[in-house]
Amino acid sequence: MARAQQDHSELAVVIGLEVHVQLETDTKIFCGCSTEPAAEPNTNTCPVCLGLPGALPVLNEAAVEAAVKIGKAIGADIPERTRFHRKNYYYPDLPKNFQITQYDAPICRAGSLELSHEGDRREITIERAHLEEDPGSLRHEGGSIDDAEYTLIDYNRAGTPLMEIVTAPDFREPAEARAFLAKLEEVLEYLGVFDPERDGSLRVDANISVVEQTTLEDGLDEAALAAANRTEVKNISSHKAAEKALAYEAQRQKNAVERGRAVDQETRHWDGSRGITVSMRSKEAEKDYRYFREADLPALEVADWTEEIAIPELPEARRERFKGEYGLGAEAAEKLTSTKQVADFYEDLAATFDPELAATWVADELLGELNYRDVTITDVADRLGEIERLVELVATEEITAKNARETVLRGMLDDGRDPDAIVEGEGLGKTSGDAVERAVAAAIDENPDAVADYRDGEDGALNFLVGHSRRSTREIPSTRSGNRRAPSRARARVVGRFPTKVLAPPRSYQWVMYVRGDRRWS
Repeated sequence: MARAQQDHSELAVVIGLEVHVQLETDTKIFCGCSTEPAAEPNTNTCPVCLGLPGALPVLNEAAVEAAVKIGKAIGADIPERTRFHRKNYYYPDLPKNFQITQYDAPICRAGSLELSHEGDRREITIERAHLEEDPGSLRHEGGSIDDAEYTLIDYNRAGTPLMEIVTAPDFREPAEARAFLAKLEEVLEYLGVFDPERDGSLRVDANISVVEQTTLEDGLDEAALAAANRTEVKNISSHKAAEKALAYEAQRQKNAVERGRAVDQETRHWDGSRGITVSMRSKEAEKDYRYFREADLPALEVADWTEEIAIPELPEARRERFKGEYGLGAEAAEKLTSTKQVADFYEDLAATFDPELAATWVADELLGELNYRDVTITDVADRLGEIERLVELVATEEITAKNARETVLRGMLDDGRDPDAIVEGEGLGKTSGDAVERAVAAAIDENPDAVADYRDGEDGALNFLVGHSRRSTREIPSTRSGNRRAPSRARARVVGRFPTKVLAPPRSYQWVMYVRGDRRWS
């Protein structure tokens, strides 16, 4: 029976996420094959990760340690004993026709992560987080998943350790889901268990339903949610793609409900190139996977080990410490803790230079220039010593901040030169005090008429003498160098030569040329 048509305003979106995180280990979860990306497909494989008869899995200790760190970071319950199961299903990228995962005894339960979105802060419940192996990867040639000419399979990724993090259906709009993914990735990067630069290191399956707004007024109505068919959207590989895929799917479901059509419970594929979701298959129920215990792996006991595994200071705590210890504002602290490497570099600089100067150069200058070039601090990790040298040149006033920013830093990033070479090549270093003093003395000695006029109270003569001094030391600023401090240095020394002068009515003078009567200096 067709449903009654409804307005958009009467419908609400309910979203839950399943986030698959590749753990940063040297080898796969159940064998010794490397997890490093291989140039050739199907080369980082062995009988274990290919599921050949007689091959037995051996659990990777590093993967378990990473899982415990994640559990502690999200405040999860970590049971004394956990175990593995087989999840049975057929798909071309699953060589064994089952996946070793965790079912009713996950390594982490009942955690949470605080989300801040548009001024609202609340806890997102993480129902469970469990270890499992990654399938292989598919490459669709000549089209997308539904119209490709053929599909290639690469098993290099098969067996890579995964942590699947499952949230409660706590999100009410796609932008919230995107903000959560960014926060989660930030925490994982700080823990050192995840490399955001690795291709496919974070993938998302999103469950989304459309319900009547009234079912959310007193909290989520579980019965209403169960009655509303949900779709699972797969193939989401970034924060931005998650927001786009969920926005599309939410609108598709709302349109269907408003037109009186039922929403099918199914699995859909996000086609990023077309910006749409495509039906893949009907949504499996839990019983369809025929879970049973993995007989080749014993139960895992981690209770004693959990206490021994330490986790570093997490982003939110470090943010608050930066505000108190270094006197930073909220915006600067947010930027400086965006990644652990940024935060570490800032603290290294703040230990040597003024914390406010260090904050300006990392949060505004360096990150601003990197963002403009679409690179991250990781891409210049081997040059952070040169960045520190640049900050030193500014802190000791060997070059101006303007020159450092507009000429030296940009030259370093664009041309790969070191800061000292740029300063010398561009002539940006400040003239020494002795050189300025000699130039001032020469200007006074060579221009007695201008000196006499200045003593008579004619200020225009001072401008002439200062200009003469600056030309002698080559301190006249070009549009590129922007050295604005040199004039004040020369001016101060000229004035210092004449402690007193006779005041006279002001006259009009030009900057480069000084004229009085029939005398002219240029």
